[in-house]
Amino acid sequence: MRPQTIFALLLCWLAPGCAQQPTVWNFKKPDRIGNNFATISGAPSIAEERGRRSMCFKGEPDAALLDVNPIAGFRNFTIEVLIKPRSAGSAEQRFLHIEDARAARLLLELRIVSPQEWALDTFLFDSPQSRLTLLDRAKVHSTDQWHWVALTYDGTTMAHYVDGVRELEGPVAFRAMSPGKMSLGVRLNKVSWYQGCMREIRYTPRALAAPELQKPPKR
Repeated sequence: MRPQTIFALLLCWLAPGCAQQPTVWNFKKPDRIGNNFATISGAPSIAEERGRRSMCFKGEPDAALLDVNPIAGFRNFTIEVLIKPRSAGSAEQRFLHIEDARAARLLLELRIVSPQEWALDTFLFDSPQSRLTLLDRAKVHSTDQWHWVALTYDGTTMAHYVDGVRELEGPVAFRAMSPGKMSLGVRLNKVSWYQGCMREIRYTPRALAAPELQKPPKR
């Protein structure tokens, strides 16, 4: 471990609440996401808008695969993603999938309800006896616009939000995950391809309350 890294960890240990701060991933180039190297499928591209970079997927075969589980060991967590779904593609689209060695998994998905509307679909799977899907097709949002989506888990309850507004919640037992792998732009088994862009992903080791979530981007 580099001396600079050790020093940074010591500073974090001394600073109250440091361990509760989010890990933020931005997109520098398709195979460099946050500080992680990714294996690329197809040709996802980096787009720049108002000085900020995002990674865009055109559907099959565009995806990024990473040998990392950014929430490994988290008993509670929040995942926030800034996305801009296109008014195109299949009805079911997975844009973030995390899975560990025991096949526990977390998915952030969307359902295209009409060419102009989509609904958020989230999923936690701990075992066949402990799993939960949250989806309400009546809660729709505009395609071709930026939206913050969030999934939270506080140790007993899973909830999901769009632009800081809680849409659904439910009880589920979900143990802390072990190290694993993940995909962006598709499910890990390469089905349900995403069409759209994502600009930022945030991982926090606690369940954030609605006022703490990222605010809706300016239109």
